[in-house]
Amino acid sequence: VSFFQSHKMAASRAVLEKCTMMLLTASKTCLRHPDCESARINKDGVFHRMRLALEQVIEIVTDSRPNGENEMVPISIYSGIKEFKNKVEGLRENLYFLSKENLSTMLEVILEHTEDFTDSAYTSHEHREHILELSKQAKMELEQLVSVWMQAQNQKTKDLMEDLEVAILKTCQCMNELKREVHSAATSLAADLLKYHMDHMVLKALKITGVEGNLEAVAEYTCKLSEQKEQLVEMCRLLRHVSGTEPLEITCIHAEDTFQVTGPQIISAAETLALHPSSKIAKENLDVFCEAWESQLSDMSMLLREINDVFEGRRGEKRVYLSLPRPGKHNANLKALKPVKLDTEEQAKIAKLGLELHLLTSDVDSETEKWEDQENEIVQHGQGMSSMAYSMYLFTRGEGLLKTTQDLFHQAEVIHF
Repeated sequence: VSFFQSHKMAASRAVLEKCTMMLLTASKTCLRHPDCESARINKDGVFHRMRLALEQVIEIVTDSRPNGENEMVPISIYSGIKEFKNKVEGLRENLYFLSKENLSTMLEVILEHTEDFTDSAYTSHEHREHILELSKQAKMELEQLVSVWMQAQNQKTKDLMEDLEVAILKTCQCMNELKREVHSAATSLAADLLKYHMDHMVLKALKITGVEGNLEAVAEYTCKLSEQKEQLVEMCRLLRHVSGTEPLEITCIHAEDTFQVTGPQIISAAETLALHPSSKIAKENLDVFCEAWESQLSDMSMLLREINDVFEGRRGEKRVYLSLPRPGKHNANLKALKPVKLDTEEQAKIAKLGLELHLLTSDVDSETEKWEDQENEIVQHGQGMSSMAYSMYLFTRGEGLLKTTQDLFHQAEVIHF
């Protein structure tokens, strides 16, 4: 498994790990309040997220990316600038290794991505103006570079080669300034948002108004949480552009997805509690989703520090990042359909999780035994997904009934998500 794929696997594992408790409380809430629409929506959200994570694990383990999709993270401004500068500096060694159209296209793609910043409502006026000015300057510097470069291809005089060197330096300098500007825009926004939202006032208010059964107040605070979610999602998108390394880019994508999914899940859990204010399980369920949000927000502070460290050259790319489980030392010959092997430290961690999952599975089973209608769809889903999550962890350890990736596919087909 490649460096990129192992970090993608770590992100999927993190989702499965964090969803197990959500699965238990969401299923219990649904069983306790079978006619509650918001409880069903909440539970379905957990199933959906676990299914996507599971599909990603299967893709990675079997190396079966759909439609020949390659292993690239969507291009970021940082990686685009790095590649562009490499090509420009390569002209010193070889004037003929790429075309001017190739360079122009690369710059166009970078500048298109800067629109994520200039179009954002959260970018300050000052940053927006600087990014637009530098984008304009970058086009002019490239025009000058191409002009000298084309002349140098026809006639390699000393003067032209000196002019070319100046044009290369000026173009790269402009790109460095653009990189610095988008980095500053993204990280200053992130620092402000994290400081502003770290008190978790909206979550606290939702818990209180939910227990009071105050539907109107819950509706008011869910609107505020939706606004907060949009801000944090935008923050993750902008941070991804300046994250600097592939693992950090994957972590930003994972964080964006977590906020995008967890926000609506908190809202449906809060609505369920407001409709059933004396329900102990509905309260516990809301607590679980709020904890996931708080945990992700806390992770963002660490992520921001990592991004700044990489930008300042204080960290290398081989570092292990954040709260994602450490990527295991995977079997190189995956196409032989063998289970993934993990290192000792990760085996110990996942063994503990496996035991917890086993207890959770037993908990779900004992809860569902109380229900006479064992054909109930919710009962079957709760039992099936809980069992599946446990089997998944055993599989990543090379244990349990799932011996090969074919078994994994079969198990996924048996459970109708």
